[in-house]
Amino acid sequence: MCRSILVILGVVGALACATPVPHDSIITTCEPSGPARPLCNFQNPEDMVVLPGHEGVIVSEFGAMEGGHPGRLSLLVLDTEERRVLFEGSDGAGTTARWGDANCPGPPPPDFSPHGIYLSQRADGALQLLAVQHSGREAIEFFEVFEDGRDTRVEWRGCAEVPGLAWLNSVAALPGGGFVTTEMMSREGGMEAVVEGFTSGDPVKGRVWQWLPSDGWSEVPGSEMVLPNGIEVSADGRELFVNASGDNEVVVLSRESHQIVRRVSLPGTDNARWATDGRLVVASLVADPAMFHVCVDLHSGACPLEFQIVAIDPDSMETEVLYHNQGAPMGGGTVGLVVGDDLFVGSFAGDRLLRVKLAR
Repeated sequence: MCRSILVILGVVGALACATPVPHDSIITTCEPSGPARPLCNFQNPEDMVVLPGHEGVIVSEFGAMEGGHPGRLSLLVLDTEERRVLFEGSDGAGTTARWGDANCPGPPPPDFSPHGIYLSQRADGALQLLAVQHSGREAIEFFEVFEDGRDTRVEWRGCAEVPGLAWLNSVAALPGGGFVTTEMMSREGGMEAVVEGFTSGDPVKGRVWQWLPSDGWSEVPGSEMVLPNGIEVSADGRELFVNASGDNEVVVLSRESHQIVRRVSLPGTDNARWATDGRLVVASLVADPAMFHVCVDLHSGACPLEFQIVAIDPDSMETEVLYHNQGAPMGGGTVGLVVGDDLFVGSFAGDRLLRVKLAR
């Protein structure tokens, strides 16, 4: 989820809640609680992916949807819990695009602001990282990842600028090349149009876009929904798993029939990741929307918003809560990444992520 959406939901929630939430509810200590241990030297670690060798996790340190506030890609080395910066704006200066759209104008600007990320292997064996990027242009940036433990590095390889006024959130690679990405909303009409839609009962809808090397951009038919957020793709590429955060559900969209074939209700759905047991792991914000304003523009400490990380069987859509938390050591969870016996949880706001020991 992003700060802009939090502002929207906070305004809407405030219409029904007259009691202000004190800003002293922000979590300032960095102490473990139960099975969860905070790692407290990050900036808004909104999304994460694990390297194939399980030696490290790539973290998207979010800047801002509107641009103008830089973020970065970083690496969490799992055995030492060291944080290393992998890419910041201008790191790709002078690089010529080799992947993505032939019309990509060049590397991202100095205030590079990543959002959703996705790691996959290309047909030639290269390890590819896709990143939603908001600053200077609304685009999917392509990176090549060279995995080597703590010396893992990334190099910018190209981009695909989204057409029109789409505001993107998450991205997932397609088997055989290309990707799908969620347009959470359009920039047209600004935040006022979105707030008006929520308050009138006719919310503005987003959609899923597809980009293929041979065909470029196209809208995925049947994908209109309220605030589409996290997205994943089935192994055979035939189904899209989309977190419709505004509709409080996860839906499965067939790429053949363009119909929703399965769904499950879940509040405030955010990012999604496949686990090694074949289940879809989804972050779910269950906090009162009137509290969201507490976390807007938070630069230190942690957001206190209640959340849960839920595993979903992709066939039966049965759910299991893997972790639930309200308050310390961190709230506002946006992604749950299972690595062995650990669950890593990121957040849209604050200075930390969580490493949670899962019960087995």
